[in-house]
Amino acid sequence: MFKIGPRFFLGSAARSPQQPLGPFHTDPRVYAVDPASGLRLTWFGHSSSLVEIDGTRILIDPVWDERAAPTRWVGPKRFFPPTLALESLPPVHAILLSHDHYDHLGADTVRALARLPHLRNAQWIAPLGVGTILSPLGVPPSRITELNWTETVNVGAVAVTALPARHFSGRSLINRFQTLWASFVLAGPDHRVFYGADSGEWAGFRDIGEAFGPFDLTMLEIGAFDPLWANIHMGPDGAVRTFRALGGHGLLMPIHWGLFDLALHPWQQPIESIVAVEGLKLWSPTPGIPTEVIGETEVRSNWWR
Repeated sequence: MFKIGPRFFLGSAARSPQQPLGPFHTDPRVYAVDPASGLRLTWFGHSSSLVEIDGTRILIDPVWDERAAPTRWVGPKRFFPPTLALESLPPVHAILLSHDHYDHLGADTVRALARLPHLRNAQWIAPLGVGTILSPLGVPPSRITELNWTETVNVGAVAVTALPARHFSGRSLINRFQTLWASFVLAGPDHRVFYGADSGEWAGFRDIGEAFGPFDLTMLEIGAFDPLWANIHMGPDGAVRTFRALGGHGLLMPIHWGLFDLALHPWQQPIESIVAVEGLKLWSPTPGIPTEVIGETEVRSNWWR
């Protein structure tokens, strides 16, 4: 706290946008037609995404809550509203949660999703122990699949494998490390996606790339980082190194940025840093726009500017 405190209270970094962002809107009619490429993603901001891969729809770390916090009246607030009402989501085969932190598991979002009739058959997939959080929020235990690292569950034609990440868990100061956290591989017949979730750099990423790659799309966090917590958040420079350690194939999708003030850096710094890297194939769409992944064709939206 002695290191963080002065920077938090006296720092001048523009950690939040100085003017409204957007508006961003998702047209739900797009989902009536399957992606011609077989792989399409809708990034809703931060780490929330809808992945359509080889005929299977997987909703990842959905947070529609206004704040990434245990209360509705204080805590990091969204930079822009949700691009799509939860009721307008298409039917999904699975809802994937990487860990129990509030910016990845929003209680109000889970409650709402659990009540939606058109999602009643969705499978909830999470690391060990997270089911104890989901059940009180209305998710039937019969629909929850908990995975340990290296375990796999099939969702349609897609194999979802939980893998290690260098992070931690806990929704308060007194329950750290009581549930597991994970990264994930989504492996379909024709496409492979790696979702790194939250993680610091570690040597195992090279092993993951060798065992499960090559990936068409690699989703790695770039925001909410600081040298003081490099062990649990890799930041943009770490994302570049991790992408290359995973094999450097396909496209790198920056996540975990652009929606909440969770660190001490200017809110645009992570994306500005990574777009400046030469020779890096980026896939960074506008929030809320369903966008197909076509080979190694880059997508570089400048919405944040």
